[in-house]
Amino acid sequence: MVPFVMRLVAVLAAVLPVVASAAQPDPKLTLVVPFVAGGPTDKLAQPFVAAFGRALGERVSVKNIGGGGGSVGTREVQRARPDGKVLLLANVGHAAAPALNAKLPYDPQKDFEPVGLIADVPMTLIARRDLRAHNIAELRTQMETGRRKLAIGHAGAGSASHLCSVLFARAAGKDLPTLTHPGTASAMNAMLSDGHIDLMCDQTTHTLERIRSGEVQAFGVTTAERVAALPDVPTLAEAGLPGVELVVWHGLYAPKGTSPELIERLSTALRQALQDPALVEALKDLGATPAKADDATPKALRARLAADVERWSKALKQ
Repeated sequence: MVPFVMRLVAVLAAVLPVVASAAQPDPKLTLVVPFVAGGPTDKLAQPFVAAFGRALGERVSVKNIGGGGGSVGTREVQRARPDGKVLLLANVGHAAAPALNAKLPYDPQKDFEPVGLIADVPMTLIARRDLRAHNIAELRTQMETGRRKLAIGHAGAGSASHLCSVLFARAAGKDLPTLTHPGTASAMNAMLSDGHIDLMCDQTTHTLERIRSGEVQAFGVTTAERVAALPDVPTLAEAGLPGVELVVWHGLYAPKGTSPELIERLSTALRQALQDPALVEALKDLGATPAKADDATPKALRARLAADVERWSKALKQ
């Protein structure tokens, strides 16, 4: 009896890992998000990989690699094999990186193969809810006459939150102390918990629910028109602070050298994913706008990146 039991245990030990592996297959494709988990880009990535995986017929996983305003994770994708197994979800910060880092170890325009645009996300200028200023006019007054300087938080040089804070400071005509965090998720926690951060400019993918719940107050959105998901929040221009217009585009990239055939397959799956009802609804809930079919292409993403490289090379050197 004992030998039989031992043989049965041995058989189960050999079979169960195979069964578990079949139930939970290793992902065939990894999407690198070059920011920490829980932040705005990660929140967009999660519903995207589900739809993208369905379009490809493969399981896609997210790998968060924060640091360097997005450059650390981006560098990892640059080093990856061009076999379509590792992709990059980059945003507008990808275009600003060369202007901020003369020693950047990669060229955003030359070292990656564009697949297509995914979505545009507006930003919001928010503050801790107990800040005495409740509109731009009061904020200007507090910045000028307050007993202490207001501090603005962001996710590191080159991040979208940093770029927005640069535009805000320039429009307000006031330099503010900045507090850098690994990501805006931790910056938000600091704003909510200890009040060390007074202001932050962040994407609606991360701020929408906080604004709706009243945990933070919103001064305005960074778009030319009001955002449908936040109809009561004015544009910053409406609120009295023109010059802070920034829509954060998100694009899909593959390592340099990925074959044209593979890029076309990925781009086709991207366009299919952007028609997925679950993704469309998820993006709407985040205040994001999915890319149109003509924009979810390598050509469109290449052009968008080139235009923003030029924009930020000028803007950040002023």
